[in-house]
This record gives sequence, C-alpha cells and structure tokens, in this order.
Amino acid sequence: MVEIIGAGFGRTGTASIKGALEHLGFGPCYHMFEVIAEPDRMRDWARALDGDADWDRVLAGYQSTVDWPGCAFWRELVEAYPEAKVLLTTRDPQRWYDSTYNTIYQFVRDPPGDSTDPFTAKLRPTIERMIWNGTFDGRFEDRDHAIAVFERHNAEVRAAVPADRLLEYQVGQGWEPLCEFLGVDVPHEDFPHLNDSASIRDLAERVQNEGRFPSPFAGA
Repeated sequence: MVEIIGAGFGRTGTASIKGALEHLGFGPCYHMFEVIAEPDRMRDWARALDGDADWDRVLAGYQSTVDWPGCAFWRELVEAYPEAKVLLTTRDPQRWYDSTYNTIYQFVRDPPGDSTDPFTAKLRPTIERMIWNGTFDGRFEDRDHAIAVFERHNAEVRAAVPADRLLEYQVGQGWEPLCEFLGVDVPHEDFPHLNDSASIRDLAERVQNEGRFPSPFAGA
C-alpha cells in the first residue's frame, strides 16, 4: 500500500529522496529509475495517460513514489490513497530549470543506444507525451513557460492537499523535517545526496544495465 506520494517534479532531489525513504523503511520507492530498469512498466503509464490506471496494480509492492511518472498523476494518487502523506520536493525555480534542461531533457533528446534500445523504443514516446508535450505543452525550451508550469504545479499541490498531510521539502534540509513528518527516528547515517548534474546519465545507464537502483547505503 502506498504511504507516501511524491508530488514534486524530477530534478528536485528525487533520487536522494528515493534513497532516504527506502532507508527509513518506506520502500521500495517508485521513481523513473524503476521504469528505466524495467521498460515494460511504461505501458502502465501509457494506459494512465489514456485514463485507464489500476493504481493498486501499477504500484503493487511499493510504499512510496517520487519523481516522474508518478508526479504527473499526483491528483489521482492523492485520491486513490487518502491515507497517504504527500511530499512536495521543491527547488529554486531558476536552478531547477537549468538542471532539468541540462540533464534529463538532454538525456531524452539524446538517449543511449539506437532505435531498438529499450529506452528509445519503449520509454521515450510516452515520456515525450507525458512530460515534454504534456506537462510542458511542447514548450520546455521556453524557459519562462517551463518555470511558470513548475511554479503553478507546486502552487496547485499546496492548495489541494491539507496542510497536515503535506510536507514541502528541499533535500538540503536533511533528515529532521522528513523524519518528523513521517513519525520515524532520525538515522545515524548522513542524508544521501545522489544524481547530481554530472552523474545522471551514468546513473541512469547503471540502473538500466543492472536492473535496479544502487542503494546509497550499501555497506553502511
């Protein structure tokens, strides 16, 4: 059963949050990396775009979600899981745009492999439909438009989710506010910091090759 719904866009620290939530016992956490590891999962999200989603099946076995594709359906997930808490990861809008443009936008524009590669063949069409042509209306390269979409999204989450169910969070805040919100103890380990701008392609390709997200606490 999903206990935490991540409503924040990608490039707001969602890889770090995934690692943190799983360490706190709210895993596995569904992130775009789940789809990169298993490209056939994108069929679920293509159906969701068509209005045909069985969330209990799509998210079976997962206790939390962050990043795309889940954040594109935050309203539906909030309704489907009324007891779940909502985590809105945020970031300075200008820095968010630069990070997104230089990392995941370029990754989709220039994916690894050729036209038969699973990412290109199975993931890219639905990602384009959902995010770049959907959320951003085909205008992501228009900086002002993309930032306006980002800020409107965050405002809509704040307005729709009751305050006692919502945590607005930036990864630089560390463990304390997250753990207080979730009602768990603060770990002794340092908060994970993953997926910086230089490493996203390497990390995504590692997930694709290994079929899983590498735990930041392996060996801890």
